[in-house]
Amino acid sequence: MLSQLSSTTDKSVFLPIKKKVLLVEDEVLFAKAVVKRLQKAGFECEHAESLQDARLLVKQFEPDMALLDMRLPDGNGLDLLADFVAKNINTIVMTAFGDVTDAVNAIKMGAIDYLKKPIDLEELLLIIQKNEKTTDLQASLDYSRQRDSVVNDSVQLIGESAAMQSVRQQITRIAQLSALSDAVQPTVLITGETGTGKDVVARYLHASCANHDKPFVHVDCASLPAELIESELFGHEKGAFTNAVASRPGLIESAEDGTLFLDEIGELPLGLQAKLLNVLERRMVRRLGSTKERPVQARIIAATNRDLYQMSSEGRFRSDLYYRLNVITMQMPPLRDRGQDVLLLANYFRQLTEKRYALPHHEFSTLALMAIQKYHWPGNVREMRHQISRAVLMCTQPMISEHDLGLPQMAAASASVSMQGETQVTLDDAEKAMLLNALEQSRHNVSKAARLLGITRMTMRYRMDKHGISV
Repeated sequence: MLSQLSSTTDKSVFLPIKKKVLLVEDEVLFAKAVVKRLQKAGFECEHAESLQDARLLVKQFEPDMALLDMRLPDGNGLDLLADFVAKNINTIVMTAFGDVTDAVNAIKMGAIDYLKKPIDLEELLLIIQKNEKTTDLQASLDYSRQRDSVVNDSVQLIGESAAMQSVRQQITRIAQLSALSDAVQPTVLITGETGTGKDVVARYLHASCANHDKPFVHVDCASLPAELIESELFGHEKGAFTNAVASRPGLIESAEDGTLFLDEIGELPLGLQAKLLNVLERRMVRRLGSTKERPVQARIIAATNRDLYQMSSEGRFRSDLYYRLNVITMQMPPLRDRGQDVLLLANYFRQLTEKRYALPHHEFSTLALMAIQKYHWPGNVREMRHQISRAVLMCTQPMISEHDLGLPQMAAASASVSMQGETQVTLDDAEKAMLLNALEQSRHNVSKAARLLGITRMTMRYRMDKHGISV
């Protein structure tokens, strides 16, 4: 139901390439040992013996990282460090002198770490590999931040069941509250099984409110790396920790006056729940390493597939945070409890796949529709989207059969049982029953009933005449 692409995606995040390291060192024997060890570990490595040689190599080699000695034949390494930092080259400085003044100045200028000679090669390698991992995680999070900063305008809520009507009514009421006052909007908690569309509801809620043109920041609490989660949520100042080479806002702050969506809030570590509670209570956030607090204007939406009340009673989730989140609760129903929405969604995903891949129009056979209705859909809407898309992509005939759906045998068995009971129900009887059911659901609106069944109005009329059904 939600499609979202970013034209500014940095594809380099996903390309596994050999990292380049530039060593600036005038001790030739030590330099040869370092180059040999790094090449053995899988890095590309070049060596420069002076500032002048290093400046030339930077242009030709384009390193990702630099190992920079402080004392060189033609000057101090600090003279080169500023250029490295400006080019986003992660730099580790090395000094053979006991005085740490140069090292302290280097860290202030943007170096990520420093080492005192003599240097153990294995220790140096571990530091480089640790920095490489942190940089990759940071790049991945930057991509996610950029990708999720804007909500696609085409986000839709599909469904006419009573449960979905209730969800729409709640969204409408929340949007009205947003329009009536400039006050901080109440927190919304969306609950429901995995795959029921909690993230879609959050985006739809954002799109329906007055701040729809503001950022929508999606934070997946379950997938944030443990070593970066606090920095990513709350931000940090330059020098707050080893790799903090520049100040940056956290995801909470990045939401500005838009919407912050905390997905899978039940996975947030206990240690950070107190800090999040403080943000929700005081509407202020403080970056790591800072004494300054910044106001939080964003609407907060949280979602979970877990029972937070039960978790709080077991000590696995803070009860005070649960009560603070549980101001307005929206329960997403499982797909199996949404009645005719199952057919609406199946046809929606069919049409979406046909449009996306420029495929001809398909229809579901009567047995396919029965299988869709009878299947339990344990993965809910997410499972249906993938199953229907696969069926449409692989089907070479105009009619999608129950076999094309690829549902587990239990679905086909259920459909078979429904037609082969004691009364020996025939295929015509089953088709007539489905037509009557669709007409009843649509309040005898032929066009709407046809849409429910995924057929044209003309086909619907033909089949009604065939079975002697009149409106």
